[in-house]
Amino acid sequence: MRRIIVATDYSAEALNATEYVAKAAAEHKFELVLFSLYNISIHALNARLSGEAINEIINAKHDELAKAAAKLSETYGITVEPHFSSGDFHEEISRCISMHNADLVVLGMAQKSFEQDLLGNTTTAAIHKLTTPVMAIPLGVTYTGIKRILFACDIVRGVHKRVLEEVRDMATEFGAEVEVFYVRKKIDELLQDQTNVVDEVMTGTRFYYQNVEASDVIYAIQDEALRINADILIMVPYKYGFWSSIVHTSKTRMMASGNNIPLLSLPL
Repeated sequence: MRRIIVATDYSAEALNATEYVAKAAAEHKFELVLFSLYNISIHALNARLSGEAINEIINAKHDELAKAAAKLSETYGITVEPHFSSGDFHEEISRCISMHNADLVVLGMAQKSFEQDLLGNTTTAAIHKLTTPVMAIPLGVTYTGIKRILFACDIVRGVHKRVLEEVRDMATEFGAEVEVFYVRKKIDELLQDQTNVVDEVMTGTRFYYQNVEASDVIYAIQDEALRINADILIMVPYKYGFWSSIVHTSKTRMMASGNNIPLLSLPL
């Protein structure tokens, strides 16, 4: 059974993502871990609150999470375990993943902004730091099932077999069709060696290839997602060297910060 961590800070984006994954969990019998991170504000620390007062604040936040988990469980008839943490987000979410042996982390996604594209945010940072798959749910997107998967990948660079297996397993679990989509600046024949691997792993799954010519990869992917009315977009966040990462605009990050469908990032 899949165990999914959904992170919440009770914002509109987080509540929307929680509702999305809860509906999917109810349909497919997934278990949820409701993760919340809370740190005492600098203003409270500067006010020199007593240890007892600080403990009361933390206990209240802990109780708030426990009640939210219980309500979620009752509403959707699913198993929901609360996980309350304090400290660094990346360290604590990694600890939560390890503790619960989670298969996926789900995070809400704020509306697109220039700052997100340039610097990223908590969700896009998680996509590039975590070794566990991360799903970003844009605000306003509701779960109505997953029937069409757009898997945007780099056929020429090659697609790791483990990534293909995860795409295949998801398609099988949801009964979805997969479009293997690749954008090139100039159309030519797909390399047979790379497509042979895809064909082999995806056997038994409904899938097909779509290769288009375009100079802007991001717009091409967005247009294709709209064209086929995709329920989810899957991408792989490639790693870059330190200096190139400073000037390289991450396609995965930009898609996460401006997309209107859920984005599932599968790390290598």
